[in-house]
Amino acid sequence: MEVEVKAQDLLSYEGDALIVNLFEGVNQPGGATRAVDKALAGSIAAAIRRQEFKGKLHERLLLHTFGRLPVEQVLVIGLGKQEAFTLDRIRSASAEALRHLRDVGAGRVGSIIHGAGAGGIEAGQAACAVTEGALLGLYRFGKYKKPEDHEEKAIQKLTLLERDRAKIRAIQDGAHRGRILAEATILARDMVNEPANTLTPSELADRARKMARALGLTVKTLERADMKKLGIGALLGVAQGSEEPPKLIVVTYKGKKRKGKGPHLGFVGKGITFDSGGISIKPSEGMEAMKGDMAGGAAVLAAVKGIAELKLPVDVTAIVPATENLPSGTAQRPGDIVKAMNGKTIEVINTDAEGRLILADGLCYACDMGVTHVVDVATLTGACVVALGSLRTGAFTTDPGLMRRVKEAGEASGEKLWELPLDDEYGEQIKSDYADMKNVGGRKAGAITAAKLLANFVGKTPWVHLDIAGTSQAEKDQGYQVKGATGAMVRTLIHLAMDFTAARHG
Repeated sequence: MEVEVKAQDLLSYEGDALIVNLFEGVNQPGGATRAVDKALAGSIAAAIRRQEFKGKLHERLLLHTFGRLPVEQVLVIGLGKQEAFTLDRIRSASAEALRHLRDVGAGRVGSIIHGAGAGGIEAGQAACAVTEGALLGLYRFGKYKKPEDHEEKAIQKLTLLERDRAKIRAIQDGAHRGRILAEATILARDMVNEPANTLTPSELADRARKMARALGLTVKTLERADMKKLGIGALLGVAQGSEEPPKLIVVTYKGKKRKGKGPHLGFVGKGITFDSGGISIKPSEGMEAMKGDMAGGAAVLAAVKGIAELKLPVDVTAIVPATENLPSGTAQRPGDIVKAMNGKTIEVINTDAEGRLILADGLCYACDMGVTHVVDVATLTGACVVALGSLRTGAFTTDPGLMRRVKEAGEASGEKLWELPLDDEYGEQIKSDYADMKNVGGRKAGAITAAKLLANFVGKTPWVHLDIAGTSQAEKDQGYQVKGATGAMVRTLIHLAMDFTAARHG
């Protein structure tokens, strides 16, 4: 979908539909909505009086103009209570409004910039949020569906309308930034939604290579032999049950002008392209969703794409240990002991706790190459889903300063986080009689003990672990999240890089 910005009065916009808004509890429309209401002979005010429309968040009022405006329809979208208004509500309202208009056949839509008026939000920020919400909310993954006999409904163009020419440059910049953030997230969604017979570790590496080359980034892929030389034994242990060769994918963006100056962020993403559980096999019900066990890997690759397109002056490396986890005659067994890249050994109690094994080597590799800060993203534990559901991503850290910045990035992107503890005593649960540690610590505090294991592989490097097991998938369309892959943490990682950039220039 094309997104354009025009210095134009709403009432003169020519297209299929126009979007305006209303806060909950407002009895008389104001601003642009008032002007549209006046042109429609008070239809919006009348609906409010009759309590047909109250302005609740995502509530919709669709009106036909009958020639009173150069558009066929006007959609009033509810923004909820003004005191609860946020950038994320802009994203959400934009998505709901455009999805509704797509469903009724609109192709060209004009919109006010939600929040830039009575909402009190800077115009560029509001335009960024409107654009993000629009593109993410209209996302569909139909690659493997047979085309319908009739043309599928789609919105071709969204026009952001603003009368004040002094704001146009900021709005254009905001819309550009919003497109980059949304398209990076969509890249991750596309990869996670792909079936595992298509998106193998080799295919994931190929896509990373194509993306990197298109953006002028450095990319390398470590093969099985390379990993053996480096002692990457935990990843290779997981990989030994599959005929698909494992890959360690490394993509680096150089945004700094001078070598060795400033931060070098390391993003490590779990890349299990299909997880059967291995010998500790999962129940068959719902196992098809395990094609998405590489959502962390998709997130870190997509984040580097967005950072590169924004041309942020910070160095970032994405590292994705990628493999399948399958049962076979060569598969890793419970009771096996593997050695990670830093020499620490892990006793495998449950082969379905494989994500932490491959991340152990991914984190070692990141720290070994000299990143100054490391964040890993992984669909790691069902225990995190039990604890936090699908609303918040679990967050763990050894560095409160980095955690604060990650939380702020999450708030800026609208991706909610919740920090869980990493008390030393939790480490008792993963002590092994035969190795330095074991890969599971029992039913209690499962998300925490998984993070405690990972902490053994970051040394003194500031580190945050993000468990997206509950947030990587949406069960239904709601706001700018659509059913299927969400692209969780892509925008948070990009905002984190923005924060490091701002800190350097602040």
